[in-house]
Amino acid sequence: MATKKPKTQSNTIVLNKRARFDYHLHEKIEAGLVLEGWEVKALREKNAQLVDSYVFIQKGEAYLSGCNLTPTKSVSTHINPEPQRTRKLLMHRQEIDRLVGGIQKKGQTCVATALYWKNNRVKCEIALASGKKSHDKRQAIKERDWNRDKSRMLKETR
Repeated sequence: MATKKPKTQSNTIVLNKRARFDYHLHEKIEAGLVLEGWEVKALREKNAQLVDSYVFIQKGEAYLSGCNLTPTKSVSTHINPEPQRTRKLLMHRQEIDRLVGGIQKKGQTCVATALYWKNNRVKCEIALASGKKSHDKRQAIKERDWNRDKSRMLKETR
């Protein structure tokens, strides 16, 4: 009998690579996400985008805005899905206070960097960030290109 190997799956649903390029990420915080049923189905199929998403604080609660969850074709007919609705983040009061203190600093914002599964729950990784200047972005591109070229040269010499 042939035994099947278990598939190794990553818990990551989606990453916000644009945030890592546009911002210097400082402090990362894990937050829960309040979702509807069709949104969980969309996340299981990885139909999500975090490119323009950000976190804002309103009346002492944190919300995720700009996250696009594309509904699946199997969404029920009586539900009217709204792909870019504002979703509430579940965080402790101390974490929200840390975010508020960080956002009030000059030039800092709060962006969502990843969505992932943790014990059958969807978690959102958010980070306090400050914007990069254009010369910082050019330097990051140069470093990335150099590392790629360096690894190619090492492969050729082997």
